[in-house]
Amino acid sequence: MNKNSLKFMEEFMNSSSPSGYEEEAAAVFRNYISKFCDDVQTDVLGNTMGVLNPEAPFRVMLAGHYDEIGFQIVYISDDGLLYFRPNGGIDKLNVPASEVEIITEKGRVHGVIGKKPIHLLSAKEREIAPDLNDMWIDIGAENREEAEALVSIGDPVAMRANFRFMGNNRVMSKGMDDKVGAFIVAEVLRELSKRKLNVAVYGVGTVQEELGLRGATTSCFEVNPQVGFAIDVGFATDLPDIPKKLLGDIKLGKGPELNRSADNNVVLGKIVRAVAKQHKIPYQDTAAHRASGGTDAAKIQMTRSGVATCLLSVPNRYMHSPVEICDLRDIENSIKLLVETISSLKGTEQFRPGIDG
Repeated sequence: MNKNSLKFMEEFMNSSSPSGYEEEAAAVFRNYISKFCDDVQTDVLGNTMGVLNPEAPFRVMLAGHYDEIGFQIVYISDDGLLYFRPNGGIDKLNVPASEVEIITEKGRVHGVIGKKPIHLLSAKEREIAPDLNDMWIDIGAENREEAEALVSIGDPVAMRANFRFMGNNRVMSKGMDDKVGAFIVAEVLRELSKRKLNVAVYGVGTVQEELGLRGATTSCFEVNPQVGFAIDVGFATDLPDIPKKLLGDIKLGKGPELNRSADNNVVLGKIVRAVAKQHKIPYQDTAAHRASGGTDAAKIQMTRSGVATCLLSVPNRYMHSPVEICDLRDIENSIKLLVETISSLKGTEQFRPGIDG
C-alpha cells in the first residue's frame, strides 16, 4: 500500500463520526476521492458519492459506511458531569474508563467515562456489568455552568482517536467498523480511475448504518444500480472461545470474507470467486452468522425491483470496541478483488439465479 493511501487511512480512522454526525469523516473521504473521481456529491443525509464513467448505462455501486458507534449527551448535572445514551450497538462492558471526545460546535472536548470505583461496590455489584445509566462523562468541569459553557445537550460523543499500526501487517482503531470499508471504497475508486471501464462506478461512503442501514437505503435508491457491493467488517474467529462450528474458521491475513447468504446474489458470487481464482487473490468463504440483514447489502439488494449484491467483509477482531484490529493484507486483497471484478464487467451481464449462471 502506498504512502498516500496509508496517510489517508490514518487521517480517516482518526476522524470522528458517530452515527448521524458523520461530517468530519465525510470531509476527509470527500477530499480524498475528489482527486480522481469524475464527480463527487454529498446528499442531505450525509452520504458521499464518488463517480467514475458516469455516462455508462450499467451502474455498479460500492458502499462502505463511515459512521461509528458512540453516545449522545442527554443531561448535565449540577456537579458538571455529563450523562449520555448509546448511539448504536454499544457493549457496556467496554465503556467504563474509556476516553471520549464530545463533538461540539466549537470543537472537540475531551472527557473520560466514569463510574463508582470498585472499592465502593458491594460484593453483588462487583459481579454485575454496570448499566450505562450508572456511568457519566467527566470533562473536568466543576459545576453545571462551567460544563454548559463547553458542551450542549444533544452533542454527539465519539471514542478518542487512537489509530496505530501493530506488528508487521495489522492496524488498530476505534471505528474500524466500518471506516475500513469506506477506505476500501475510496481505494477501489482510485485504482479504477486508471483503467478503461465498461460500467459506471458509484463509490459511496454511507451514513447511519449503525442505526438501521439508513444511508444505504437512500443512496442506493438514488444510484439505481444493477450491481451493488457492500464492504463491511466480519468476525475473525482466530481467538479463544469463539465457536468455529457456529461462525466458521476466519483468520486475519488470509483474505476477505465472501459471504454466502440470502443477501448475496449467487450469479454475482460465482463471478467474484472466479475472478479471485484467476488472479490468485485469497479469500475466505463464510455463511455469516445470520441468513439476512445486518449490513448495507440487505438494503441495497431490496432497492426498487432488486439489485444483484455481494457482501465482502474484512475480518475484524474486537468488533464494536475501541480497539478493533484488521489486517492490511486483507484490506489490500479486498481492493484487488473488487478492482479486478469491476474491471471484468462488460456491462451486459444479467444476474438471474438459475438462468444466467
